[in-house]
Amino acid sequence: MSRLDSPVHLAKVYRADCLLYAVCLGACMTLPDTREKLLCAAGDAFAEQGYRCCVDEIARRAGVAKQTLYHHFSGKDELFAEVIQRMAGEILVALGPVGERPVRESLLRFALAYRSKALGQDGLAMHRVLVAEAPRLPELVHRVFIAGTGETARRLQALLAHGMASGQLRQDDPLFAADMLLSMLAGMERSRRLMASAQPDDDAPERVAQIVDCFLRAFAPAPIPQ
Repeated sequence: MSRLDSPVHLAKVYRADCLLYAVCLGACMTLPDTREKLLCAAGDAFAEQGYRCCVDEIARRAGVAKQTLYHHFSGKDELFAEVIQRMAGEILVALGPVGERPVRESLLRFALAYRSKALGQDGLAMHRVLVAEAPRLPELVHRVFIAGTGETARRLQALLAHGMASGQLRQDDPLFAADMLLSMLAGMERSRRLMASAQPDDDAPERVAQIVDCFLRAFAPAPIPQ
């Protein structure tokens, strides 16, 4: 493995990408962007209060009138779905076009972004909201799941299918493989963080690389018979 493929180097690249994104976003925010303000305010409100927060509170946080909120969004359902979809979109950026990089490098970039979002404070808060609201708002939660986690799994499935077709991974069900990797990256660790106030310090690039390499060993291509 070259230095450019090392998990530490990839983590630095990912952080640089995030910094560039933040700088570009800051430049865009110098212009009044009401929709952006509403989405940011809604994300904060949902994370703090859950889905029960009212549109008046979201409008107040955004510094706009409630009528302005309804000019941009049909209501709280649409705001909630778009906030989750945006979180998923930020994760998917790290995947990049299928076939652009070797599978391991693509998975390392994705894993760093996914754990940062899914196991971060906002990601855990949104997970709590989704679980809490599922019995009361099953259709909305299902729609949000399809737009967020479902789309993440679909894109990851396409990447893994390419890896199988190109011989970098053994032939298997790519959807099953995607589900397995997502579970390895967040499953048990999410439960630990939801049940405890402390945030374990195990997001080092080496830890992420350990998970990805474990997955790759499980789906390694069969050796060619001599």
